Amino acid sequence: MSGAEGKNAIFINRELSWLEFDRRVLELAKDKGVPLAEQLNFASIYASNLDEFFMIRVGSLYDQTLLKEEKKENKTNMTPTAQLRAIMPVAGELQEHCDKIIAKLFSHLADYGYQKVDFSKLTKDEEHFWKKYFLSELYPVLSPQIIDRRHPFPFLRNLEIYIGARVKEKDDGTEAFGLIPVSSQFERLICMKMDGVTRFALVEELVRHFAHLAFGRYTVTESCIFRVTRNADINLQEAMQDQDLDYRAVMSELLKKRRKLAAVRLQITPRASDEIVDFLCRKLVLDRRQSFAQSAPLDMGFARPLMGRMAKEGLTQLFYTPVRPMLPVPEFSLTRAVRKRDVLIAYPFQSIRPFINMLNEAAADPTVISIKMTLYRMATDSKIVEALINAAENGKEVVTIVELRARFDEQNNIDWSKQLESAGCTVIYGFEDYKVHSKLTLITRKVGGQYQYISQIGTGNYNEKTAELYTDLCFVSADQALGEEVAEVFNDLAVERTTTETSRLLVAPCRFKSVILEEIQREIDAKRAGQEAAITLKCNSISDRDLILKLSEASCVGVPVKMIIRGICCFRAGVPELTENIEVRSIVGRYLEHSRIYSFGGTQNRRVYIASGDFLTRNTERRVEIGVKVEDPAIKNTLVNMLRYQLTDNVNARQMQPDGTYTKVKRAENETAVDSQMEMYNYFANSWTDYYTAYTAPRRLSGAAEQLRERRAAEAKAERPSLLQRLRGVLGGKKKSEKE
Repeated sequence: MSGAEGKNAIFINRELSWLEFDRRVLELAKDKGVPLAEQLNFASIYASNLDEFFMIRVGSLYDQTLLKEEKKENKTNMTPTAQLRAIMPVAGELQEHCDKIIAKLFSHLADYGYQKVDFSKLTKDEEHFWKKYFLSELYPVLSPQIIDRRHPFPFLRNLEIYIGARVKEKDDGTEAFGLIPVSSQFERLICMKMDGVTRFALVEELVRHFAHLAFGRYTVTESCIFRVTRNADINLQEAMQDQDLDYRAVMSELLKKRRKLAAVRLQITPRASDEIVDFLCRKLVLDRRQSFAQSAPLDMGFARPLMGRMAKEGLTQLFYTPVRPMLPVPEFSLTRAVRKRDVLIAYPFQSIRPFINMLNEAAADPTVISIKMTLYRMATDSKIVEALINAAENGKEVVTIVELRARFDEQNNIDWSKQLESAGCTVIYGFEDYKVHSKLTLITRKVGGQYQYISQIGTGNYNEKTAELYTDLCFVSADQALGEEVAEVFNDLAVERTTTETSRLLVAPCRFKSVILEEIQREIDAKRAGQEAAITLKCNSISDRDLILKLSEASCVGVPVKMIIRGICCFRAGVPELTENIEVRSIVGRYLEHSRIYSFGGTQNRRVYIASGDFLTRNTERRVEIGVKVEDPAIKNTLVNMLRYQLTDNVNARQMQPDGTYTKVKRAENETAVDSQMEMYNYFANSWTDYYTAYTAPRRLSGAAEQLRERRAAEAKAERPSLLQRLRGVLGGKKKSEKE
């Protein structure tokens, strides 16, 4: 085998790696260590992930098969057609696995008084009850259709549910296909309390059961429930050929077109006859391999309202123990704290509220002259955007870089951009060729004729909702030199110029991958020189070929490389002579791991970065990403310890094997369980108090704040040492103090 062939042997196809991540999510739906309602939620997340996979990845691959010459991807050399052939059986196998899991979940829910209605096993009384409900609540607004020569097959909306039926006219026996759209306007989940048991039904199953009543003079000989998934990969470049078109208007039109793109998947439940499947595939222009029969509900969106009902009834044992993000004392000011020292906020363990308060303070501060921010995904009722609007209305210069191409958030971003403009904010839509995925804020004050900066660089979106669900980092600094760098980045963004020179910042596409490659090379050189060398990387995904090959090179010279990759990982770890010194683990748990931390070097010369970008090629080459080299010793040690916790996690962690599969990390006998996500609540217990006391004397603490500080200190002292002792040496070197 040649050197090139040997290196290529480590690569994994991106799409197959995505499906392996979905498998890890699905495994949580059967994990006995996860509360029952949360298992149902993970099954719902899995199904939603798979919907997105087909809409975006499979949709894009089908588009590529239409080209005259199919382009091979640069790692496994698979053509789009070859990738599609590999994807479909894996997706089918996952669905079979999901069907079994959901059937067991429904069985377990019955043990807690929640019984799913099986319309094939109704008693006479139940049949009468549901028939009455159908006729009074659903039948009046149903729109059944007969498909024949005079009535063409209608357009089927993406991800909407339909009843399909083979029907026969009662008079002359003429056969036809019947269709009933199950409107999304219907209440999907129907719950009835009967004899102390909550019986829940899905509206589509109810409509299918009584479909014969809807078709009148036709007899139903067979029926099923089905759903179509459509391509959602819209092409903005083609739409922007006319330079005079308004960008926001073009995006609005593209969103309308997306609803009508080609079908890529057909889901059917229960398994239907060949006649129905062939008919639907023919009308939707689908290959039979794109049709999937399943026993589980086609849309798992009912899980959230069902969980809400269980929570209201006090079934707390079915849920994770509630944990709230930690807040500082009411008098805490992030604005004042950051003038004393750099601040790191870790979501969801710490609240995003101090950051929002800082924006509100800036909006009202007469010394603040401008606020600049990049906006990628925002909450629908965003307090962050409201603060920007208030600042503009108070006469501040507010500049926002709004990315209208944030997938599936396009309409929300369009709506917010209109409100920002109406308030007097300057709204810029970024680059034509690059998505602006950066998480960057700059507050500029003018005091005594001098400009002062507060910079914020984050790994996650400015979204209050996801800040309670995703693990992310928010770095805030009043360092003047850093602020000047951030100001230059905003100036570049305003004129669609890529940033090419930086000191502390990582800025893709020009100064992100190149810096990471330089840092890896530095560790390679150190190892060859007999010096301490280490690399620890945490991100969501990695597919960039150059980075993978450079990490393989580091492994080959003996550099220990530890990687925490939640999702897509396009190479195999632990392959002899290629990646044998690389360890890859995935953390999938209560919160979505979303932070990016990049650490290089041993204890004496460690360099640590946080960033908005992953190691996917799209992030390194086709997006504007932002990262920062952390200089503050305390924050650097905090980030290193966060990595240590994740590398010792034995609750949520799965380890990649040399064949690319993952196995759950098992605890040794008598070994303490380490849930890295929950441990963070203990780790950050004193953090707000530490920041508060940095800018205010202890005597100014309120009595309540002083008691809180003492209590947290005592709890931390009691809980932290045993675990931190076991963390020593995970990243190389010994820990000098508990503070680190």
